Amino acid sequence: MNTDIRSLLEEVSRGSISVDEAVLKLKMQPFEDIDFAKVDLHRKLRQGNAEVIYGAGKSADQIRSITETLMNNGQSPVLITRIDRDKAESLKTYMDIDYHEDANIAIAGEIPKPTGKGRIVVATGGTSDIPVAEEAALTAEALGNEVVRLYDVGVAGLHRLMAHKEEIMSANVIIAIAGMEGALASVIGGLADCPVIAVPTSVGYGASFNGLSALLSMLNSCAAGVSVVNIDNGFGAGYTASMINHC
Repeated sequence: MNTDIRSLLEEVSRGSISVDEAVLKLKMQPFEDIDFAKVDLHRKLRQGNAEVIYGAGKSADQIRSITETLMNNGQSPVLITRIDRDKAESLKTYMDIDYHEDANIAIAGEIPKPTGKGRIVVATGGTSDIPVAEEAALTAEALGNEVVRLYDVGVAGLHRLMAHKEEIMSANVIIAIAGMEGALASVIGGLADCPVIAVPTSVGYGASFNGLSALLSMLNSCAAGVSVVNIDNGFGAGYTASMINHC
């Protein structure tokens, strides 16, 4: 692959192709086939962020091979989501990773300094929502964002949220994470002048239907500027928030 890139750059130097044509060719470079996975080495060039590894359903050896392939091709940090402690401990015997058990996230390589335009606020309705919130927050930090955490500020005690009006009103993006009836997103949406990404969680009693109640509440929010990701999808919220914060 390095030979192909060198040849392409030489063509640009000779004037055989334009810079724009070279960028397009680089964006279309192939993945690396490692038998059980086809690792996308040019996702960062195409989309701004490198491929993220979804750890659930993969063996520790598979995760290690994908991580090594990415890092050997200049991708760092590598974010691994939904990875349990046993797999993380296995990875640690081969490479230096930072494992966050509360979020089931492992990060290989150093988290970069923030390059986003502002702060991303991650707020939860309750303490039980923190695992999803940490998935969102760590994802955003790994992608180069400053993150402010506001945990346990749900509507059952609205004064807790109102004590953080300055953080809410100065944020560039807010991720509102809640189970039960999911009202937190609407309240924050009514206070903030920035995009709000709502994350329903599977926290709640029987009629919450494992997050479906919160999902429907958030989809029906009367506050403008609230968008919704899937149930417990902290990663998706953190990734989207990062894209907004880098625009």
